[in-house]
Amino acid sequence: MNELYTPPERGSRPNDAGPWGKAALGVALLALLLAAAALYFALPRPERSEPEPEPAPSPGIILYRGQELPVLEGVAVNVYEAADFVQEANGWLSYEKEGRKAAVGIDVSFYQGDVDWQQVAGAGVEFAVIRLGYRGYSKGVLQMDSKFEQNIQGALDAGLDVGVYFFSQAVNTWEAEEEAEFVLQALEPYPVKGPVVFDWEFISGGEDVRTAGVEGTALTRCAGVFCDMIQAEGYQPMLYFNQDLGYLYYDLAALDQYPFWLAQYAAAPTFYYDFAMWQYSHTGKVPGIEGDVDLNLAFPAAEGETD
Repeated sequence: MNELYTPPERGSRPNDAGPWGKAALGVALLALLLAAAALYFALPRPERSEPEPEPAPSPGIILYRGQELPVLEGVAVNVYEAADFVQEANGWLSYEKEGRKAAVGIDVSFYQGDVDWQQVAGAGVEFAVIRLGYRGYSKGVLQMDSKFEQNIQGALDAGLDVGVYFFSQAVNTWEAEEEAEFVLQALEPYPVKGPVVFDWEFISGGEDVRTAGVEGTALTRCAGVFCDMIQAEGYQPMLYFNQDLGYLYYDLAALDQYPFWLAQYAAAPTFYYDFAMWQYSHTGKVPGIEGDVDLNLAFPAAEGETD
């Protein structure tokens, strides 16, 4: 335990090749690596696998929900550019093109409760579309919106431009006529200058939904009859729909003499065809209204068109 350790002389260990042996070994390894690299670059290289782009629609075709839909001849198309829509600090959207600004509006029903219309107008809202009434989706009974009179008078008193809508569940043209007569009678006391809107929507779920299975042809006829009767009495009819109804159910070519009101919740509308109003949110916040409310823009008529 007390003996000193004496290391072996350099070069006496089995794996020690000395400085010249190490240099030779390094040169050999370098040559081997260079040869391997040359072989790698000489071999054919496999082509990179790039994801194939989705096919562009053919001219005259709209792709929607995996379906190819033919473009309707003679129906005006959407010319609004996304860059012209601006989100304001309050969360509302604004639109201006060549000095022509879209009007800011809301649509309401009894779901919004008691509305402070003076506060709504003071916040910058310019127009309101008020639910006049509806047809029940199970038994088909016509009913007034419980806040209609309060809302329409309040909006008019606040100086807003006012229109109305009727929530339809018509299943045939006779019911559409009945709805139009109901609306016209209710409007008599009020100086409504805004649109009178046919709003038909599918109701999801439940065996008692009487409109389940209504086809686009019947729906188009109902909308046409309602709008014809409204127009005959001097009001401006309008047709409300979302993209599903607009693309897959309504024959818009048969209804394009009336302005459209599109519901699409997005930063900019992408619906192919033109529309006069756009409902872009159902969760808007407006002073004077508790909770959420639908937000809308009404676009100015193009040059050469009448409002």
